[in-house]
Amino acid sequence: MRGIDGEGAILRWSSLNPPPLLYTDEVVRYRPSRLYIFLAGFFVANALVAELIGVKIFALEDTLGLDPWNFNLFGEVGALQFSAGVLLWPIVFVVTDLLNEYYGERGVRLLSYFTVALILYAFVMIYFAIQLVPAEWWRAGAQVQGVPDNQAAFRVTFGQGLFIIVGSVTAFLIGQLTDVFVFHRIRERTGERMLWLRATGSTLVSQLVDSFVVLFVAFKLGPELFGGLTEPWPWSRLLAVATVQYVFKFIMAVALTPVIYGCHAVIDRYLGLKPGRNFS
Repeated sequence: MRGIDGEGAILRWSSLNPPPLLYTDEVVRYRPSRLYIFLAGFFVANALVAELIGVKIFALEDTLGLDPWNFNLFGEVGALQFSAGVLLWPIVFVVTDLLNEYYGERGVRLLSYFTVALILYAFVMIYFAIQLVPAEWWRAGAQVQGVPDNQAAFRVTFGQGLFIIVGSVTAFLIGQLTDVFVFHRIRERTGERMLWLRATGSTLVSQLVDSFVVLFVAFKLGPELFGGLTEPWPWSRLLAVATVQYVFKFIMAVALTPVIYGCHAVIDRYLGLKPGRNFS
């Protein structure tokens, strides 16, 4: 491992010559490092929570107290119903754009791979937790609240189908890598100008991919190849649901553009940077 001393000389560290605690302290005190730790932690937390709460489907019209809007797309009729995970993905969009802007492609890719590994780890641990034999007093402990079997409720809530997990993680990773690619290709052409274009444009392209991949893998490809508890979705339903979800994400991406500008202003001031400077 190598470090750089105060005069720029390269220091070589090993188990026999470990870095001093002072250096570790300086890394934490270094504002760009501290900012990356904060953004990375916030990114991972939101991505993981979005995966876990995504099993709940909510009715947007009922939540807002509006009359149902029954859309008709590709011959499919339905209401505005979304996974609860969409509440957090807009935050992930903003953090991804900030990481792209200040830490470049390598910073976002590293974090994306790490996040996928943590999500898979979480699902493995949840699987083992489901398999544990429940204590009988716990199984019946929520009957007063109308839950006759806590174990069944736990399994239904956290035991997502294999291909829903595979589809979700695959879509997340492909979406993130697409976002990084589009963001920096736009930046190469526009320079430091037009932040709104690279931030919003990369999100719109990546979420177009994400919205279709997750449904295709979870409800089309998986059931067709390996069978399952449900029949594979027809193309009409897949396209209709994916389109509605993408339109929602499209609206959120555009609406969050002022938030991105505000975050940039705060970060530039925190780091003492001139506009356009980054650490990639």
